Amino acid sequence: ANMAGARLLAAVLVLGLCAMAGAGKPSPCQCSRMNPDSRKNCGFPGITSDQCFAAGCCFDTTVPGVPWCFTPLPMQDKEECVMEVSARVNCGYPGISPEDCASRKCCFSDTIPEVPWCFFPKPVQDCHY
Repeated sequence: ANMAGARLLAAVLVLGLCAMAGAGKPSPCQCSRMNPDSRKNCGFPGITSDQCFAAGCCFDTTVPGVPWCFTPLPMQDKEECVMEVSARVNCGYPGISPEDCASRKCCFSDTIPEVPWCFFPKPVQDCHY
């Protein structure tokens, strides 16, 4: 019975970490724009979609062999700016200011080095759970 208890504790800890990070259902783009190969597990075997969303994670069972409950893409100021870093199409130039980027109607995020910080938004119609 000790092994089952340890496993349950581990699952609770994993959920706790996810809940602290997100807390609240992520946006559709944070989930559907995530490359399935990039998914990081955010649940436990047999987790339900409700439990997963409650932990602030994404849930998608359509791709076999990858986590179904997974950490969402980082939120941006606007939903249309949420995307994989590899999907960013440069809309500016090195060292562009957030203001100059905004004047081009583009997205700005400077949290990751070596990628475009000013990039074109993507329409959100394709985003889904």
